[in-house]
Amino acid sequence: MAIVLEANYCKKLGLPGYSSHQYGVTIRAELGDINQVPKESERVYRLLQTSVDRELQQTGWLPQGRQPGSAPGPARRLDSIPADGVESNGADTWTCSPKQRELILRLVEEHSLDRREVDELARERFGKGVRSLNKLEASGLIDELLERHGAKGQAARSPRRGSTRRTAPAGRAP
Repeated sequence: MAIVLEANYCKKLGLPGYSSHQYGVTIRAELGDINQVPKESERVYRLLQTSVDRELQQTGWLPQGRQPGSAPGPARRLDSIPADGVESNGADTWTCSPKQRELILRLVEEHSLDRREVDELARERFGKGVRSLNKLEASGLIDELLERHGAKGQAARSPRRGSTRRTAPAGRAP
């Protein structure tokens, strides 16, 4: 009696303009021995993951001609001036997540911050410019900007992950 191993790998990526890109692959294999399952499962998973990741690199058509990682609305104006003052041949690439990028740009705009000063802060803390910060570093920069300049507007109303702020129960002093 043959053993059937069926594996499915699917990944969905969020894109600008409330769009997304999804791709998945399913493989079915017959095995002659139950002892083959762990090794074959590991091999098939690696194969599926590699295949899906390779295919997802081509996003295809995007709504309103936006590119992955670009921010809609007013933040685009800020992007036309590179934070480090160096033109990048029109490439607008950031290493952090699109939401972190949007929040950094929103903080710069809401607090009328000098982009070069924000970039210098990133270089002092992390040894690289704002656009090169990974997700963890960008999170640290956002925290620093909120501490230094306070929160106002939309950025203030968004709760921060990992917040340790606690409130006292009603009727009791803290």
